[in-house]
Amino acid sequence: MTTLCTLFGLLPLALGLGSGAELQKPLALAVIGGLSLSTFITLLVMPVLYSLLERSGSS
Repeated sequence: MTTLCTLFGLLPLALGLGSGAELQKPLALAVIGGLSLSTFITLLVMPVLYSLLERSGSS
């Protein structure tokens, strides 16, 4: 939920809306990309990796 709130909060900057958004757009895009990637890794990749390691360790 925290990540989604941050992403939606940065969305106007990433779209270039508002005054001075041209300067903040690259930062907003970098933060959005980093949060999205880290959320994907944390919620999907790590549990799969742990389950694969657990299966190979118990054999």
